[in-house]
Amino acid sequence: MAEVKIKPLADRVVVRPLTDEEAGNVSAAGIILPESAKKDQPGEGIVVAVGEGKLTDDGKRLEISVKEGDRIVYSKYGYDEIKVDDKEYFIVSEGSILAIIK
Repeated sequence: MAEVKIKPLADRVVVRPLTDEEAGNVSAAGIILPESAKKDQPGEGIVVAVGEGKLTDDGKRLEISVKEGDRIVYSKYGYDEIKVDDKEYFIVSEGSILAIIK
């Protein structure tokens, strides 16, 4: 995995959204399914960087439950988009991560 020049803070993770091919949005004939077919579905991506964890009131860090390389499902509206070196990434709070895909 290529090194990402982003270090998320606290309980945030940096996610590379899946390509249409990776997400299964391309038909067997090679036709890319339109956004309307994916409407209201949560997003999927690969975790590329993880913050140190949320700091509690008593000064302890809570460990984040995902790690680099995990394929995750995240809330459709629970991220911020950024672009680094012409690549699109999402910064997602751990609370917006719905599942890890095994």
